[in-house]
Amino acid sequence: MPIIWESRLDTGIEVIDAQHRRIVDYINDLEQAKAKHDKHLVTDVIEQLVDYTQSHFGFEEAMLEEAGYKFLKPHKKVHELFIKRVTEFTVRAAKGEEIADELHSMLCKWLLNHIANEDRDYAQAVKDMVAPVPAAAAPALAIEKVPSGGFISGLLGRFFR
Repeated sequence: MPIIWESRLDTGIEVIDAQHRRIVDYINDLEQAKAKHDKHLVTDVIEQLVDYTQSHFGFEEAMLEEAGYKFLKPHKKVHELFIKRVTEFTVRAAKGEEIADELHSMLCKWLLNHIANEDRDYAQAVKDMVAPVPAAAAPALAIEKVPSGGFISGLLGRFFR
Protein backbone atom coordinates (compact mmCIF):
# COMPACT_ATOMS: atom_id res chain seq x y z
CA MET A 1 0.00 0.00 0.00
CA PRO A 2 1.55 3.32 -1.01
CA ILE A 3 2.34 6.00 1.53
CA ILE A 4 0.09 9.01 1.12
CA TRP A 5 1.64 12.28 2.31
CA GLU A 6 -0.37 13.84 5.13
CA SER A 7 -0.12 17.37 6.46
CA ARG A 8 0.79 15.97 9.90
CA LEU A 9 4.17 15.08 8.37
CA ASP A 10 4.94 18.67 7.36
CA THR A 11 7.69 20.32 9.37
CA GLY A 12 6.85 23.74 7.95
CA ILE A 13 10.32 23.93 6.38
CA GLU A 14 9.61 23.81 2.66
CA VAL A 15 12.92 22.33 1.52
CA ILE A 16 12.84 19.59 4.17
CA ASP A 17 9.21 18.74 3.43
CA ALA A 18 10.06 18.46 -0.29
CA GLN A 19 12.96 16.13 0.52
CA HIS A 20 10.76 14.00 2.77
CA ARG A 21 8.16 13.76 0.02
CA ARG A 22 10.88 12.59 -2.38
CA ILE A 23 11.90 9.87 0.08
CA VAL A 24 8.25 8.81 0.29
CA ASP A 25 8.22 8.66 -3.53
CA TYR A 26 11.24 6.32 -3.44
CA ILE A 27 9.51 4.08 -0.91
CA ASN A 28 6.42 3.99 -3.13
CA ASP A 29 8.67 3.24 -6.13
CA LEU A 30 10.10 0.32 -4.14
CA GLU A 31 6.60 -1.02 -3.59
CA GLN A 32 5.88 -0.82 -7.33
CA ALA A 33 9.17 -2.53 -8.22
CA LYS A 34 8.43 -5.24 -5.68
CA ALA A 35 4.95 -5.78 -7.17
CA LYS A 36 6.55 -6.26 -10.61
CA HIS A 37 8.84 -8.97 -9.15
CA ASP A 38 11.77 -7.22 -10.82
CA LYS A 39 14.90 -7.79 -8.68
CA HIS A 40 17.00 -5.47 -10.83
CA LEU A 41 14.46 -2.65 -10.49
CA VAL A 42 14.16 -3.28 -6.73
CA THR A 43 17.95 -3.03 -6.39
CA ASP A 44 18.05 0.20 -8.44
CA VAL A 45 15.33 1.82 -6.32
CA ILE A 46 17.07 0.78 -3.09
CA GLU A 47 20.36 2.28 -4.31
CA GLN A 48 18.65 5.54 -5.28
CA LEU A 49 16.77 5.65 -1.99
CA VAL A 50 19.90 5.09 0.08
CA ASP A 51 21.90 7.66 -1.90
CA TYR A 52 19.18 10.31 -1.67
CA THR A 53 18.52 9.61 2.02
CA GLN A 54 22.22 9.98 2.88
CA SER A 55 22.30 13.32 1.06
CA HIS A 56 19.14 14.38 2.89
CA PHE A 57 20.62 13.42 6.25
CA GLY A 58 23.81 15.37 5.50
CA PHE A 59 21.79 18.40 4.46
CA GLU A 60 19.53 18.18 7.50
CA GLU A 61 22.44 17.74 9.92
CA ALA A 62 24.31 20.74 8.45
CA MET A 63 21.15 22.81 8.74
CA LEU A 64 20.64 21.72 12.37
CA GLU A 65 24.24 22.48 13.23
CA GLU A 66 23.91 25.96 11.76
CA ALA A 67 20.67 26.45 13.72
CA GLY A 68 22.38 25.42 16.96
CA TYR A 69 19.89 22.61 17.52
CA LYS A 70 20.63 21.29 21.00
CA PHE A 71 19.72 17.68 20.20
CA LEU A 72 21.87 17.41 17.06
CA LYS A 73 24.08 14.59 18.40
CA PRO A 74 21.18 12.26 19.23
CA HIS A 75 19.50 13.17 15.94
CA LYS A 76 22.67 12.25 14.03
CA LYS A 77 22.84 8.96 15.96
CA VAL A 78 19.31 8.10 14.81
CA HIS A 79 20.39 8.78 11.22
CA GLU A 80 23.53 6.62 11.65
CA LEU A 81 21.51 3.72 13.04
CA PHE A 82 19.08 3.99 10.14
CA ILE A 83 21.87 3.93 7.55
CA LYS A 84 23.43 0.94 9.32
CA ARG A 85 20.12 -0.89 9.23
CA VAL A 86 19.51 -0.16 5.55
CA THR A 87 23.09 -1.19 4.74
CA GLU A 88 22.44 -4.55 6.39
CA PHE A 89 19.46 -4.98 4.08
CA THR A 90 21.58 -4.21 1.02
CA VAL A 91 24.21 -6.74 2.11
CA ARG A 92 21.51 -9.37 2.53
CA ALA A 93 20.11 -8.50 -0.89
CA ALA A 94 23.57 -8.81 -2.44
CA LYS A 95 23.71 -12.35 -1.03
CA GLY A 96 20.49 -13.14 -2.88
CA GLU A 97 18.01 -12.80 -0.02
CA GLU A 98 14.53 -11.50 -0.75
CA ILE A 99 14.45 -8.39 1.40
CA ALA A 100 12.05 -6.11 -0.47
CA ASP A 101 8.96 -6.79 1.69
CA GLU A 102 10.83 -6.51 4.97
CA LEU A 103 12.73 -3.40 3.85
CA HIS A 104 9.59 -1.70 2.56
CA SER A 105 7.80 -2.34 5.84
CA MET A 106 10.72 -1.04 7.89
CA LEU A 107 11.08 2.08 5.72
CA CYS A 108 7.39 2.95 5.99
CA LYS A 109 7.32 2.61 9.76
CA TRP A 110 10.68 4.27 10.39
CA LEU A 111 10.22 7.21 8.06
CA LEU A 112 6.74 8.14 9.20
CA ASN A 113 7.75 7.90 12.86
CA HIS A 114 11.00 9.82 12.31
CA ILE A 115 9.34 12.68 10.43
CA ALA A 116 6.35 12.93 12.75
CA ASN A 117 8.51 12.93 15.88
CA GLU A 118 12.26 13.63 15.66
CA ASP A 119 12.09 15.97 12.66
CA ARG A 120 9.18 17.99 14.01
CA ASP A 121 11.22 18.58 17.17
CA TYR A 122 13.83 20.65 15.33
CA ALA A 123 11.48 22.64 13.12
CA GLN A 124 11.19 25.70 15.36
CA ALA A 125 14.96 26.01 15.84
CA VAL A 126 15.44 26.06 12.06
CA LYS A 127 12.54 28.45 11.47
CA ASP A 128 14.03 30.81 14.07
CA MET A 129 17.40 30.66 12.30
CA VAL A 130 16.06 31.56 8.86
CA ALA A 131 13.55 34.16 10.06
CA PRO A 132 14.27 37.69 8.87
CA VAL A 133 15.86 39.87 11.53
CA PRO A 134 13.99 43.12 12.19
CA ALA A 135 16.12 46.11 11.13
CA ALA A 136 16.01 47.62 14.63
CA ALA A 137 17.42 44.41 16.17
CA ALA A 138 20.18 43.84 13.61
CA PRO A 139 22.83 46.16 15.14
CA ALA A 140 22.46 44.44 18.53
CA LEU A 141 23.25 41.03 17.07
CA ALA A 142 26.84 39.85 17.09
CA ILE A 143 26.13 37.55 14.15
CA GLU A 144 23.49 38.26 11.55
CA LYS A 145 21.00 35.56 10.75
CA VAL A 146 21.35 34.27 7.23
CA PRO A 147 18.31 34.81 5.01
CA SER A 148 16.66 31.49 4.19
CA GLY A 149 17.45 31.77 0.49
CA GLY A 150 21.20 32.16 0.98
CA PHE A 151 21.80 29.58 3.66
CA ILE A 152 19.36 26.99 2.33
CA SER A 153 20.50 27.52 -1.27
CA GLY A 154 24.12 27.04 -0.23
CA LEU A 155 23.34 23.78 1.55
CA LEU A 156 21.29 22.52 -1.38
CA GLY A 157 24.23 23.16 -3.69
CA ARG A 158 26.54 21.19 -1.40
CA PHE A 159 24.31 18.16 -0.94
CA PHE A 160 22.13 17.91 -4.06
CA ARG A 161 24.17 18.66 -7.16
